[in-house]
Amino acid sequence: MKINIIFASKDFSRASLLLEMLSRQGYSVVTTHRAREVLGMLSQKTFDLVIIGQNLSDEDGLSFLKNLRSKNRNIPVIAVLESPDTYLDHFPSGITPDNLFPRQASSAASGGLSSGKITHKLAYFQLGADECLSYSQDLHESMARIRAVIRRIVSSQPDETLKMSEIELNLSSYTVKVGRREIVVTAKEFDLLYVFLSSPNRVLSRPYLIERVWGYNYFGSPRTVDVHVRRLRSKLGKASKYVHTVPCVGYKLVPNTK
Repeated sequence: MKINIIFASKDFSRASLLLEMLSRQGYSVVTTHRAREVLGMLSQKTFDLVIIGQNLSDEDGLSFLKNLRSKNRNIPVIAVLESPDTYLDHFPSGITPDNLFPRQASSAASGGLSSGKITHKLAYFQLGADECLSYSQDLHESMARIRAVIRRIVSSQPDETLKMSEIELNLSSYTVKVGRREIVVTAKEFDLLYVFLSSPNRVLSRPYLIERVWGYNYFGSPRTVDVHVRRLRSKLGKASKYVHTVPCVGYKLVPNTK
């Protein structure tokens, strides 16, 4: 499945190598300078990960993270910081010691906070970041840490499989079985089937499928979805009865069709 990422930062000059590496690794990345644009995109489309810099054009990174977590507690967030181990010299607008350590925190911790002795990295973790990176750290280490967060996204099933009637996707081995028979599918066909099985009884438009499987940077014809669905149906055999065409819109997976 194509992983769709928002990368939000005031200045992308230091992030250029990281952005290039993300693209080379096959991730679809949309960039923005503004916090409000991130919130707008998240309300309109499905993204898998948000990466934020220490500052955005319209908001401090910490303030934005606090605001984001008040609206969305589930999407993974990675912070890329200038100097993660340096101490905060002030609390950004809307941030207080109680935000960073609730009142049940130990008196020693709160005492440290009142004197400003909290690092940028700890502050981001306390407000809900899943990972903190540094522009100065090794690029390959940064990518490894990003992949570790992404693995937690795609491995949400305890046994790393998705099942529906006789169809089974194994997310670890990237294989598909229909009944007891393994069928050979392409990467895009696998991703399509993953989206279908993850959204039963939901009408999935062609643009939506393009976003989820090909990514936001794809500029080809939406009709490529039809070609891939047709090939997938032929490989599913009798199990293709579950994939329904919705005229003029797209497709819908309907379980247990008789």
